[in-house]
Amino acid sequence: MRLWLPVGAGIGVMELFGPITGTRKLREYTSTIDGLKNSRRFKSVIINVDSPGGLATASDGLYSAVSRLSARKPVVAFVSGACASGAYMVCCAASRIVVLPTAVVGSIGVLSVRPILQDLLGKIGVHVSVTKSGRLKDMGSLYRDPTEEETKKEEELIAGFYDYFVSVVARGRKMDEGRVRELATGEVFLGEKAKALGLVDQVGDFEVAADLASDLGHVARRVMHIRRRPSLPERLFLRFADSMVQETVSQAEGLLQRRIYYQG
Repeated sequence: MRLWLPVGAGIGVMELFGPITGTRKLREYTSTIDGLKNSRRFKSVIINVDSPGGLATASDGLYSAVSRLSARKPVVAFVSGACASGAYMVCCAASRIVVLPTAVVGSIGVLSVRPILQDLLGKIGVHVSVTKSGRLKDMGSLYRDPTEEETKKEEELIAGFYDYFVSVVARGRKMDEGRVRELATGEVFLGEKAKALGLVDQVGDFEVAADLASDLGHVARRVMHIRRRPSLPERLFLRFADSMVQETVSQAEGLLQRRIYYQG
C-alpha cells in the first residue's frame, strides 16, 4: 500500500468512520493499517473513530489488524462520535482510548438479523422446493420460519460470538470477564460514564489524544493525516463508478441473507 505522506517523523492519523462492512472496505482499512505499521515515519498512530460497528467477522478482522499495529507502536483510539459494538471491539486493541464527553461508547453484544419472506412469497405465488442432505442444511433460509431446533442452534452460535467479544474487552481493558458481562447488555454510555466504568482511559478532545500519542511514541507532536493513494485499476474504475454505488449494492445484498453483527 502507498500513502500520500508529508516529510518527517510524527503521528499518523487514520479515520474509522461509518459501518464496518465486508470485503472491499475491510481490505482498504487493513491495507492502511499495515502501511502505518510498517512505516518508520510514524512513531505512533491515532485512529479517529465514529462508527456504530458492523459485521462481526469484519470487526474481528479489523481488531486483529489494529492488534498487530499496537504490538509494533503506540495506538491511541480517539472517539469523535460513536464507538459502538464492533467499533468498540476494534478500539480494545489500542494502547489507549480517548473520548469526547458526548461520545457514545459500548453496545457490547451481538445481533443476528435475517428477513423472512415466507408470507410475501405466498402472496405472489412463489413456492420453494428444497432437497437437502441434513435437517439443518437450509438453516437460516429466508423462505420459512426457523424451527425450534434451529433457533436453539442460532442462540448457541450467538453465545459463541458474545463470549469472544467479552474476552476481547476483558483482555484489552484488563478487566474481569464477569465485570465485562455485567456491562455487556447492549447499553451505550457517554464519555464520562464510560471512563468511570473502565471502558475508556481519558475524556478529552483530539488535542488530548495527540498529546498522548506524542508522549507514548516519544515523538514530536507532528500530526499527519493519512490519505490512501488509489492504485491504477482503482483510478480507472472510479472514472466509471462511484464507490458509494458499490457500497449500496453490498448493503442491499446483505438484506437478503442472515448476517451477524457487532453493531449498535
